[in-house]
Amino acid sequence: MSTMRAVLIKDDEGPIENLYIGETEKPVPMEDQVLVKVVAFGLNRMDLLQRERKYPPPPGTSTILGVEFSGRVEYLGPGVTKWSTGDEVFGLSGGGAYAEYIAAHQDLLIRKPPHLSWEEAAGIPENFITAQQAVILYGELKRGDDVLVHAGASGVGIAVIQMARSLGARSVTATASTKEKLDFLLSIPNGATEVANYKTEDFSKTVKNATGGKGVDVVVDFVGRTHWEKNIESLAVDGRMIILAILSGSVVPTVDLGPILRKHLKIQGSTLRSRSLEYQSNLINSAPFQEVVSKITGREGDGQARIYIHKVFPWTEIQKAHKEMSENKNIGKIVCRIS
Repeated sequence: MSTMRAVLIKDDEGPIENLYIGETEKPVPMEDQVLVKVVAFGLNRMDLLQRERKYPPPPGTSTILGVEFSGRVEYLGPGVTKWSTGDEVFGLSGGGAYAEYIAAHQDLLIRKPPHLSWEEAAGIPENFITAQQAVILYGELKRGDDVLVHAGASGVGIAVIQMARSLGARSVTATASTKEKLDFLLSIPNGATEVANYKTEDFSKTVKNATGGKGVDVVVDFVGRTHWEKNIESLAVDGRMIILAILSGSVVPTVDLGPILRKHLKIQGSTLRSRSLEYQSNLINSAPFQEVVSKITGREGDGQARIYIHKVFPWTEIQKAHKEMSENKNIGKIVCRIS
């Protein structure tokens, strides 16, 4: 049995201190899979939840943490036609990215442009594919629409803001918890047009001021319970709300259904990781997403959309990386590089 190094969890669950780098079985690519030698991987909030057994990986996927990565194709499994050994790629997976090698489906890989670093490429898949799902597929964003984005300084939040602006949103209101994060969101190209500190401000009032009382056409929410009432208040007639996470909890004690009826609201919940291979592949290979990807640059580039890296950790400091995210310190993406 061939082995590799990977980030493992002592006792298979627990606090940050249970993370360590150890030896485990090296994956063997199956039909339509390629073996990728991982260079860098991105951190996501779900990784912290999985570490605590609050977000199990989909059946049949690796139990190793991590859903996005960049690296080089090392070996082709049976039936692979899209890639060659040595190709530089980044991609999405149900799990297994916190490792030296990952077996990934050929349809969930994207060719790495030479102008992107390995770290920048590793931070794109989960962020921008989720944004594509929220803004275009379910948000049905049209030019001139108004948008509200929560968790605005997260990797996904920044991707949603930029995508909405590049597609012609009239206004994008973003929420975050600190002045530093809000100032950043206002400062970046294709950033937020309005911001609100959800801890100290009523963001529904910010929305109404920004839209002349109309409300927003699209809400992208990651928070859940604490934001529910103000989200409904923020929505315009025929508005769409996409719920991608429930960080503050899933149970809203009392819900007034009246505004949903009166304003003809559409509320859509969705996750990406648990979706079928076909669903994920269709998102990745759709014309709108491919167009967005072709224009992504790093922070110093001139792309309509940019990937903002908060900090790169060597994977030997995986505990520090998880701590950085758990303390909500990041503005943009946290990435680890394998050494």
